[in-house]
This record gives sequence, C-alpha cells and structure tokens, in this order.
Amino acid sequence: MNKIDVRHVFKRFDGAATDALQDVSLGIQPNEFITFVGASGCGKSTLLRTIGGLEHQTAGELLVDGAAIHGPGPDRAMVFQHYSLYPWMTVRENIKFCRQLQAHTRDRSSADVEAAAGRADALLRLMGLSQVGEAWPNQLSGGMQQRVAIARALMGRPDILLMDEPFGALDAQTREVMHDLILHVHRLEKATIVFVTHDVEEAIYLGQRIVLMAPRPGRVDTIYDVPLPAERTQDMKHSPEFLALKRTILDRIRETSGMKTDLELLEQLSRTAQV
Repeated sequence: MNKIDVRHVFKRFDGAATDALQDVSLGIQPNEFITFVGASGCGKSTLLRTIGGLEHQTAGELLVDGAAIHGPGPDRAMVFQHYSLYPWMTVRENIKFCRQLQAHTRDRSSADVEAAAGRADALLRLMGLSQVGEAWPNQLSGGMQQRVAIARALMGRPDILLMDEPFGALDAQTREVMHDLILHVHRLEKATIVFVTHDVEEAIYLGQRIVLMAPRPGRVDTIYDVPLPAERTQDMKHSPEFLALKRTILDRIRETSGMKTDLELLEQLSRTAQV
C-alpha cells in the first residue's frame, strides 16, 4: 500500500481563471523521499499544502494509509521556508512546543514529561544544537533556525514530513550542510518526506524520485527515477548521470513553462533592434 495516494485531484481557487491543480494522480511509498520541481505557478506548493490538510481539493481524493485526509493531523508535519519560531521561547522550548500542546488534550503523566524531554534532547543532538538549547531564536543563524524548525516538526514522530522550499533562504554552503543533514534524518527517522523546491540540483541530490509539474493548469508532467545510490555524497553532483538528469529536467521545465518561446521572442526583438 502507498503511504500517500493522490487520485485525480483538482484544485481551483475562488476567482481563478484556471485550475491550480488539474487531474493530479500520484502514489508515494512508505519511507520514500520524493521531490517536486517545476516552474512558478505549477501547483507544487498547493499540492503539498493539500496533503498537509491546509487546503482542500475541489475534486478527487487524497489518502494517507488508505484513509481520506480531512485536515491537518499529527501524522503529518510541515516545514516551511520561513522558520516561524516563537521568539519568546528558547530553542529547547520551541522544539518541545507541539508535544506540550498535545499534552493539554489528555492527562499528562510523568512518563509523558520524561519521554518529551528525552526526545527533545535526542533531536538537539541529532541537529547539532546541543550547545544552543537555551539560546533564543534571534541568537541563531538562519541555518540553525531551520534546524530548530525541522526538529520541532520531528518532535511528534510524524509518519510524513512535508517540506516547502525549506532551504531556499540559505546560502549555498549552509544549504549543502542541510542537504546531508536531512538525508541523515531520513535514514534515522524513516519518515516519508515530500519536498518541494525550485532548485533542480537540490531535487536530484535529495530525491529517490522527482516529480516535475507543469503550470497553467498545474499538473504532473514527468516523473524521473534518480539513478544514484541511497547513500549520497556531494561529489556525486559532478557525475555524468547527475549532470545528464539535471540538463533533462531543466530543458523540460523550460518547455513546460513556455520559456523557450520567450527566449526566441527576445532573440527576434534583438535582431529587429540591430536592423
């Protein structure tokens, strides 16, 4: 059984001239790391938010473990590009927040408290944050703040981790460190990860499969298997297989977005100006 089933999903926002998602169907396997790329407006973030229960489809079905999605749930956690940490809480308190929130809905035993503290400590170590557990968010770099956001998302042991361009605001060097960190987290936590990005190189390095979506209307265009071993290293980015897949995907994104036509028009305008 697939972990996530997307079956003929449509999404149209009120007043929109075209579908944000049109007849999207996809199966995502348990413990899979799947990445989504595509031109702006192709619906990849809309699909992610719909899986997370933050949006509702206009038509079609979305299932997790065979059960329909009707809203957010503890089985799914989201990490966004903006860290959204609580500035009045320390790093440790931010990480523990979702577990503490859940505790208000049931009797909280001493075992729950100890388990939460142990889980928070383990995530601090996993994310390399042990030395800054009592620091405030504004005392951390962007990369460290995003580590806190990921740790907070993992605190409740979600089956599914949904990530919407989480490293887009980071510099190139920090992004590489975060890539290796999230792959390490994936191996240890064994969650299913659905990762949206505009960076094709990032999508290839992280993903086991890549879903390329096309815009206007948003739809699945092509799905690529990544021809790399499960254990990834940065030097793989220079391999012929990696570079060939990157070129194929970039060319297809240009085709689906109409960018080639735009470039041809610019060349025509340039020649006209010279005349």
